[in-house]
Amino acid sequence: MEIVSPQDREVWQRGPVENVPPLLQPVAHALLQVGEELDRYMRDFPSEGLWVRPAGVASLGFHIMHIAGVIDRLFTYARGESLSSKQLKELAAEKEVPSELVDPAELVAIVHRRIEESIDQLKNTLESSLTQPRELGRKKLPTTVIGLLFHAAEHAQRHLGQLLVTARIVRVNQR
Repeated sequence: MEIVSPQDREVWQRGPVENVPPLLQPVAHALLQVGEELDRYMRDFPSEGLWVRPAGVASLGFHIMHIAGVIDRLFTYARGESLSSKQLKELAAEKEVPSELVDPAELVAIVHRRIEESIDQLKNTLESSLTQPRELGRKKLPTTVIGLLFHAAEHAQRHLGQLLVTARIVRVNQR
């Protein structure tokens, strides 16, 4: 029988995240997994490859900035708040290619800060609030606290998956 150390297991296989309510554990696990995999795939990634769009797909820089942004925005809505002007500017900036080279580690650090903030928010979210109604975006689409929190984790995972494939392609093409 092969023994797998806790560090080699996926986040959800390591047990509960301390002080996160049981019903929100899957959200915490998914977000923490995003952070770990982002670290692994972006380690030593060249700045020149961040904005490459092989076959016209979204760039790694976009995916990283979008992961950070979507977590921030959806957790804001979950608190029942509207987006700030800063958040709206960040949303617009996700699609722009910076004029100067950006260190991938700087973008990854932003994602980690957002994940840390989200875990803190989860720790302070009462399970009794999960079905409370919330509104999403300018169109004020109806949703709930749990709908927003779950979608933040799911959406981050979706973009991470796209990033992982794109990162492999960009690395191969840069050799």
